[in-house]
Amino acid sequence: MRLTYLLSLGNRQHLDITMEKVKTLIIGSGPAGYTAAIYAGRANLQPVLYSGLQPGGQLTTTTIVENFPGFHDGIDANQLMMEMKQQAETYGADVRDGSIVKADLSSRPFHVEDERGNQIEADTLIIATGASAKYLGLSDEEKYRGQGVSACATCDGFFYRKRTVAVVGGGDTACEEAMYLSGLAKKVYMIVRKPQLRAAEIMRKRVTEKENIEILYNTNTVGLFGDDGVQGAHLVRFKGEPNEEKFDIAIDGFFLAIGHTPNTDLFKGQLEMDDHGFIVTKPKSTATNIEGVYAAGDVADPTYRQGVVAAATGAMAAIEVDRFLQKQ
Repeated sequence: MRLTYLLSLGNRQHLDITMEKVKTLIIGSGPAGYTAAIYAGRANLQPVLYSGLQPGGQLTTTTIVENFPGFHDGIDANQLMMEMKQQAETYGADVRDGSIVKADLSSRPFHVEDERGNQIEADTLIIATGASAKYLGLSDEEKYRGQGVSACATCDGFFYRKRTVAVVGGGDTACEEAMYLSGLAKKVYMIVRKPQLRAAEIMRKRVTEKENIEILYNTNTVGLFGDDGVQGAHLVRFKGEPNEEKFDIAIDGFFLAIGHTPNTDLFKGQLEMDDHGFIVTKPKSTATNIEGVYAAGDVADPTYRQGVVAAATGAMAAIEVDRFLQKQ
């Protein structure tokens, strides 16, 4: 149910503000959000989905997706997300542009507000806002995104078989990405700005003993270059020190592995989160510490960060929502 109010702004201007009640509100439009919408729509929950700032989610930052089941030749990432969106709408989901900017989860129904000031009362909430990869902040990262720059070795490593790549980072994630890529690429550089790896001992041992991994310590990336995609990186060793050394390496792929930031600011202080801001869910469930609120996809997954895993948890969330509402 939607009620519309007319607010006067003076000089005959006005703003339409709506107050709406919905069974299920889904925030986020990646594989988790769209899959939740498909399942919720088929369960006649009349879901409303807000796409957020990045419709399609993190998956749209890559090009061809080859590891999503059902597409033996791969599929363009944006096309895959458009197919999911259309499927959700086919089964009754109300997919909207825009973002949710306020959320009060202190009581049910939950009260939220979108960027236009529209108020929504939701009986249940599925949070699928994802997690954003951290980048170095170089203009070249944006320039070559999808043309050699990636934040997911599992997603894009296959395209760099028998080629040379670089991994930025010195923690466990960077070591895991480097090890994965070492099984595909001819050579893997690890660009580590500190004099040592921060990873666990077992991970340090693995990368240092791997023949085709070369670790560049005390090194920063200051730029990328290439006429048709990434062909190399401009590096600085001992940046700012008297013995500073500038040099280039030839690479075909540049992988960021310096962490992800979950998009959970809206819910801080309300939902239980881990030390990194990922939403904590109950074991074998998408349920959060607040009854009626569920989290799906990368926003609650610091481990896998895969589209197919996100889609699976989106399905879980919608099924749990349906069962929850049936008990009310």
